[in-house]
Amino acid sequence: MSEQLPGGGIELSPEEIESLPDRWSSCWTASEVAQRLTGIGTPWYVAAGWALDLFHGRQTRAHGDIEIAIPAASFPRVRDRFPGHVFDAAGSGRIWEDPAPEVLTAVHQTWLRDPATGNYLLDVFREPHDGDLWICRRDERLRLPYSDIIHHTQDGIPYLAPELVLLFKAKHARRKDRADFEATVPHMSSAQRGTLAELLARVHPEHPWIADL
Repeated sequence: MSEQLPGGGIELSPEEIESLPDRWSSCWTASEVAQRLTGIGTPWYVAAGWALDLFHGRQTRAHGDIEIAIPAASFPRVRDRFPGHVFDAAGSGRIWEDPAPEVLTAVHQTWLRDPATGNYLLDVFREPHDGDLWICRRDERLRLPYSDIIHHTQDGIPYLAPELVLLFKAKHARRKDRADFEATVPHMSSAQRGTLAELLARVHPEHPWIADL
């Protein structure tokens, strides 16, 4: 996310932030998202904790929401797949409802809202890219073809490679992130573990997970 956030929007109070999980209580499953995006013709993938569960082939823990990522330029195409819904931009404790283009440029996270209930159903990350090359928003030197970073379940649901999911989780290393790391690494190939160690050394030098790998 850009350090220079746009003006406007709604600053959430501590009480509103605390109540956000209730607004995500009816979020979709990965299968439901995949059904709505069938044939869209742009790369996309399930990200974060749900991506790791798709890698495992089973749900390993509860999830408060579901996140997918897309190339930023493909957002209009994705938005058109959800008529009757509204996308809000979100970041740093602030929400921009039905945001202007300049807000979308500055904030990478977008929440799909059901206007009838006010509940959120899907979190869409609009990621930097160069054509068919994915660019890591943590380190723009890291550029990989989408075909290399997107894996698929047996029923065709795309998800982010686990080594990249864990790279993103390493920044905060919350309790759930550490649990995801410990649950996932034993099931990764030696090549995947080596890639994760290299990426951590580049993006988060001296991170404690490097020694564990």
